[in-house]
Amino acid sequence: MSNLKKAILVVAGVVVVGVVGAFAYGSQATATKDIGPGAFNLAAPSAQLIEKGRYLAVAADCVACHTAPKGQPFAGGLSMATPIGAIYSSNITPDKTTGIGNYSLNDFDRAVRHGIAPSGATLYPAMPYPSYAKVTDDDMRALYAYFMHGVQPVTQANRGPDIHWPLSMNWPLAIWRKTYAPAVEPLVLSKYQSDALARGAYLVQSLGHCGACHTPRAATMQELAQDESNPAYLAGGPVIDGWLAVNLRSNPAGGLGRWTEQDIIDTLSKARNAHSAVVGSPMADVVSHSTQEMSPEDLKSIAVYLKSLTPGPDEKARYAASDATAKALKAGREENRGAQLYLDNCAACHRTDATSNAKVFPALAGNPSVLSDDPTSLIRLVLAGSKLPSTKGAPSALGMPGFAWRLSDEEAAQLVTFVRQSWGNQASAPDAGQVAKIRKQVDAEAEVQH
Repeated sequence: MSNLKKAILVVAGVVVVGVVGAFAYGSQATATKDIGPGAFNLAAPSAQLIEKGRYLAVAADCVACHTAPKGQPFAGGLSMATPIGAIYSSNITPDKTTGIGNYSLNDFDRAVRHGIAPSGATLYPAMPYPSYAKVTDDDMRALYAYFMHGVQPVTQANRGPDIHWPLSMNWPLAIWRKTYAPAVEPLVLSKYQSDALARGAYLVQSLGHCGACHTPRAATMQELAQDESNPAYLAGGPVIDGWLAVNLRSNPAGGLGRWTEQDIIDTLSKARNAHSAVVGSPMADVVSHSTQEMSPEDLKSIAVYLKSLTPGPDEKARYAASDATAKALKAGREENRGAQLYLDNCAACHRTDATSNAKVFPALAGNPSVLSDDPTSLIRLVLAGSKLPSTKGAPSALGMPGFAWRLSDEEAAQLVTFVRQSWGNQASAPDAGQVAKIRKQVDAEAEVQH
């Protein structure tokens, strides 16, 4: 036998051994510690415990993912896109046939905090169990009491993922979980300097699972950080449903460095503050279903925690307030095509000084979404428009129309560049190619909706 053939056989053998070993590791059952009922009677929980669980489910925004459009609450069926195909949220009502009505407390805990179904299969991390791993035992008991006794059962069969074999195999997903999902370990709250800071850290890192969207991910899709000890935590995440998850750290341009605690509270309770507004449907849903229903004390704690975060990795964008653009526009000087497009399409609402009307439209000068290093959200906003949710504190569902019908790719790029480089904004200029890519996505979504 030639040396080449021997080498090929050796390599093939190593590959086979590696695959078999990985399969064995991924297929091996994961043992977890039983949670136990503690001091509670979970067979007949008190109204107080059920109400506590309801509030925790609101803080965790469970209804947003586990309710399909026009579907019954918590009955599942919401389609979620992944790089390998669509997956669908499960029925988490206490229906005994299609829901979780037969789950024990330990079944419930393994699913929520460990990402393991009663069958032993690993859940897709669209279920944010890496964050829920920090939820306390008592909060898990309250959540279980609520879902078993406070939610209306709905008979609705679960739908399997639209992922073809071999990508649909579960054992590689189990390897991902064992490698990247942290062990269940509730936060050590004593390390925080105040009760408000500790409460905010708990809500943001666990139930709120803010990092699931707002923290950058590695090529293997795990979050790069799980808490404030790493400056990547909450430093801005991937594009979700076409919108960029913004930086929640204290970066002065694309982050919350120039926001006050009250700005954060107003945004979480009303989807807008005195100068900015929620951009995009994912965060609008969070405000609608979750944060506007939270207590003022908890919103204050979240704001305290977010304002405690130091700036994340250096950003390219900068902001230094300037009235030069406003003066030029007021004097009738349109220095480029972007300025002309702004006056024709934007100035009526956002004004020539880009400060807009604080009670109606968000300012563009110094706006973190405008100054993000990635211009995706601003391009999408110009093309497709967006709508603010109606909230208890701000019931008017204000919207911005899309301009895809009247702007070419080049014109949209020029307009976005003007906005990102005027009134003291200093951010990169997108090109027509970036606009064309996003336009294609917007058109595809519109076709599906119709």
